[in-house]
Amino acid sequence: MRGMKRCAYLVMEDPGDFVTDYHLGFDAMAGRGWQVDCVPWRSPSHDWSQYHAVYICTPWDYPDDPELFMAVLESIEESSAHLINPISLVRWSLAKTYLRDLEDRGGAIVPSLWFEHFDAHQVSGWFDHFNANRIIVKPQVGTNSQHQVVLCNPVAPEQVTELQRQYRERPFFVQPFIDNVQGEGEYSLFFFGGEYSHAILKTPAQDDFRSQEEHGAEIRSIAATEEQVAAAEKLLSLVDPQPTYVRVDLVRDARDTYLLMELELIEPSLYLRTDPGAADRFASAFDERFKVLAGK
Repeated sequence: MRGMKRCAYLVMEDPGDFVTDYHLGFDAMAGRGWQVDCVPWRSPSHDWSQYHAVYICTPWDYPDDPELFMAVLESIEESSAHLINPISLVRWSLAKTYLRDLEDRGGAIVPSLWFEHFDAHQVSGWFDHFNANRIIVKPQVGTNSQHQVVLCNPVAPEQVTELQRQYRERPFFVQPFIDNVQGEGEYSLFFFGGEYSHAILKTPAQDDFRSQEEHGAEIRSIAATEEQVAAAEKLLSLVDPQPTYVRVDLVRDARDTYLLMELELIEPSLYLRTDPGAADRFASAFDERFKVLAGK
């Protein structure tokens, strides 16, 4: 369309069972002069310079090939298109070690131990370290709860075998299992252009711990409390540069403290369908960020 700015939404070629609703933002983007094209992120030799901006939308299979994913983003950086969020934030948050950085800066995260390789002799010590009867093992690069394993003390031999298979050459981290993940759920707060937009509560299915709807979790729109917003804002104040969009995933521990589970800076599902004004707020923040990047 003549006179429209062009934006590429990086997506999966085949989303499969993933639930998406980014299309709900197309009208709001069009209202600010944007034509949106959905482009599979694995598209070979794509000409990114035909776009004014590129939004990292739903490339949720990037953990299968993070090197290729970063190479694609670097090719976008080398073009005339503006990448939103910036590649520096993507590099920093691609591995979950960004949580360790945030903790070092004073952020309240779920306590974590970090490992490059699995050693079966260390497993019993994890329970002692956290003074916990349940712990969870997670890959340092991953999405959608893939390869996560919940362990109870004592650990069954077959689980040790599974951990050896999954983490022989995959860096991982270990956390105490927060009971409220199952009992209450995970709070997700969305911020666009540094401003709070909306929030949801993700409650796993019975006898499950995964908070994604693809795994049967219930998604419910909520009004975030002042305490939750303040906790999220404190964490975001530790991030530089500031993101155009971000999802802050919080869980409440046994002391009623909100701890960070994830800071989704790359390709968070924004759950636009859960709030009637979310799409417009996203489009506004996106357009304002582009104007800054383009010097307009």
